[in-house]
Amino acid sequence: MKYIVVTGGVVSGLGKGVTISSMGRMLQGCGLRVTSIKIDPYLNVDAGTMSPFEHGETYVLNDGGETDLDLGNYERFLSISLTSDHNITTGKVYRKVIGKERRGDYLGKTVQVVPHITNEIQDWIEEVAYVPVDDQGNRHWDAVDENGVNAATPSSADEKDVRVADVCLIEVGGTVGDIESSVFLEALRQFQFRVGPSNFCLTFVSLVPIMGEEQKTKPTQHGVRDLRSVG
Repeated sequence: MKYIVVTGGVVSGLGKGVTISSMGRMLQGCGLRVTSIKIDPYLNVDAGTMSPFEHGETYVLNDGGETDLDLGNYERFLSISLTSDHNITTGKVYRKVIGKERRGDYLGKTVQVVPHITNEIQDWIEEVAYVPVDDQGNRHWDAVDENGVNAATPSSADEKDVRVADVCLIEVGGTVGDIESSVFLEALRQFQFRVGPSNFCLTFVSLVPIMGEEQKTKPTQHGVRDLRSVG
């Protein structure tokens, strides 16, 4: 599995969702299967209770999940069918970790942002990346078993089952430097070492304003500096 992460700098609303959809379409044109994940750093569990005046319209998935409109772009551009788990929010992650803590899954350990929240984000990404999204079959194999290794091999699955995607496209909402998204950027920094540098690609979308007739790159330079500062 290859992972392409798209982040943004300077201002939000630059078109990271359209960028991911376009990249995915080109990869499909090369014969690759793609899936996509949207990370929203707000504390809401989903977009269902958010005001459309602040966040825009809600996109409803086939499983009833109420999500960001970017997932609608992914589905239409790439002809895929996503689930609510393909939309990761801070609220979902914290709710899951707190639920584990209440059940005693951490065996009395002090639950912290690092490593528990960041590990949960990485596990979530890796698990959802292996969910088929063309709505023609079942999961080809579990992402990992209890020992943290692949639970099956491609040859052990039914030939009629859908193969998992070759490339997972991940959009990180907001802009680099936001406090809300810092935990996700840290998780992705760790994730690049989990999957290996040959399976991880980072893309940065930025604003280059034009003043007079000259393009100004200083805002992009600051955005890249902020991104490099988190690893």
